[in-house]
Amino acid sequence: MFVELGRAASAFFKFSPIPPRRAWTQLIRYSSAMAPVNTTDRLKVLRDLMAKPEYDVSAIVIPTDDQHASEYIAQCDERRAFISGFTGSAGTAVVTLKDAYLFTDGRYHLQASQQLDQNWTLMKQGLPDVPTWQEFLSKNLENKSRIGIDPTTFIASDADGLQTSLKPKDSALVSLSDNLVDLVWPERPPRPANKVFPLDVKYAGQSSEDKIAAIRKELKEKNYKAIVISMLDEVAWVLNLRGSDIDYNPVFFAYVIVTDTRTILFVNPAQVDDAVSASLDTAVELQPYNAFFPYLKGIAVELAFTKETKVLLSDKTSLAVAEAIGRDYVTIARSPVADLKSIKNATEIEGFRQSHIRDGSALVRYFAWLDEQLNNGAVLNESQAADQLEKYRSELDLFKGLSFPTISSTGPNGAIIHYQPDPNDCAIVKRDQIYLCDSGAQFLDGTTDTTRTWHFGTPTAEEKRAFTRVLQGHIAIDVAIVPNGTTGYIIDSFARRPLWEDGLDYRHGTGHGVGHFLNVHEGPQGIGMRIVYNSSPLKAGMTVSNEPGYYADGQYGIRIENVVIVRDVQTRNNFGNKGYLGFEHVTMCPIDKKLVDADLLTMSERKWLDAYHAEVLEKLTPHLGHDQKALEWLKKQCSPL
Repeated sequence: MFVELGRAASAFFKFSPIPPRRAWTQLIRYSSAMAPVNTTDRLKVLRDLMAKPEYDVSAIVIPTDDQHASEYIAQCDERRAFISGFTGSAGTAVVTLKDAYLFTDGRYHLQASQQLDQNWTLMKQGLPDVPTWQEFLSKNLENKSRIGIDPTTFIASDADGLQTSLKPKDSALVSLSDNLVDLVWPERPPRPANKVFPLDVKYAGQSSEDKIAAIRKELKEKNYKAIVISMLDEVAWVLNLRGSDIDYNPVFFAYVIVTDTRTILFVNPAQVDDAVSASLDTAVELQPYNAFFPYLKGIAVELAFTKETKVLLSDKTSLAVAEAIGRDYVTIARSPVADLKSIKNATEIEGFRQSHIRDGSALVRYFAWLDEQLNNGAVLNESQAADQLEKYRSELDLFKGLSFPTISSTGPNGAIIHYQPDPNDCAIVKRDQIYLCDSGAQFLDGTTDTTRTWHFGTPTAEEKRAFTRVLQGHIAIDVAIVPNGTTGYIIDSFARRPLWEDGLDYRHGTGHGVGHFLNVHEGPQGIGMRIVYNSSPLKAGMTVSNEPGYYADGQYGIRIENVVIVRDVQTRNNFGNKGYLGFEHVTMCPIDKKLVDADLLTMSERKWLDAYHAEVLEKLTPHLGHDQKALEWLKKQCSPL
């Protein structure tokens, strides 16, 4: 087992020349991933701080966010995980002087129930009569409550809305000068400062100069003096730079300010070498990362802001940034960088195609290997299996690391939507259970994210029916044709309709945007029931996942995920002269026919599955000549239904 763990570490080192000790820490830190942590002492110290005169707060909000509103965060920013013991990627903790609450959505209800100790109350958001954490603060706390927050980890637009909701109870948000969790956390890891490296334009498809010019055009058209870029993937995209400060995400800690004449990058100087400086040339000024907030305090005078000509802040920018500039001088809106980045250029699109073909070859080698191992009676746990998949991926051209921790789950663990196997204590993969594997990789030319569900024995009729309903929803998205202006919010029900026919559903979105050698989750585009997706119409060039699922708690999980590219399509008519959009799937990996109940499929669905498998076979065959066993397995899996 630890030999396999060593291989995983070697692949991780390939991503960036970071100290081995940290890489091993990353691998080992999940060794008790599903076990509760005793938080009694931590909460006592935190409450003692809350009661001190210099803070004097009756409650404190601890979000998942770091100062850049990152979804995946560095170890030093895992404050909510430290104080609560819950390690999921989404959730908010609220601690009062007497009680502690953890709010999270349906993806993590099961995981949180296993990880929280007796000090915490789990608030299962999305269930009837369960308030959001914002509603809880405004309705459940006593009048005149002082609610402490760290303004660097609190989004400005969220703070505005929350402050308004607190007024009827004469309560208020209080921006604290210290993050109180940091004061409770004696062995908090240091902030990463790994080397930054340039991404060649042959992979990026567009120069940073052209990207900055496009941003300045947006600023001029909307009469802004400047924009503060605080999201790490936006910083990396604009400057064609990548890093490894956050695991699985090729980003680095930095801010960028763009004005009509200047571009300033705030980054730790130790992370920048001559190659980076040469790629930026003289068009980008460099300043230390810790000089960012002091610089903001004088920017209003320097750029002569007025109430008519302000600085643009993304709706993901922290309250601390808005307060440092001055609330009268900022406008908070969706970042134009997010919109520009979401539409991939021709080079990026081709990179997605090629990286997914290469990635598909590794997936086929893995599933063929796993099938053979289980049929031969081998005993493999979920973590050992995932290590073998990472080994195959690490042998691929342009591989830079995984895009997220591999979800390798057998039987009941598959029902934990974001399950992560503990290398020291996880289940044995069994032939007579459904196996769900959600995994992805970072390549210089693209980011992959694929989920496949397999049964290496004989599935039950119930399992086949559920799988087929998920497959039908997947196909419905893949073949959808919609007019320009359609959002992912509108088409989400396409994927759920077959499940709804059987009274089934799933508690996660149907699709998320995918970055280009960037974060595996990218906004603003997506497919889901959250109303935010209704504000971002799908556009040609966007990438999005297609991943309906079904999860029977305590039994099994099912998900089928491909990455698709939104594209223009020609239709027989063009009502309203809107133009129409469809999807191109780029993920190349077979779908388990053994789990398909063919009697449920329509003729067009059967044709789709056979055509998809023919395409997979054609595109992957040239990449499997060195592994004849995998090639023969692929041919079998891709035969007509």
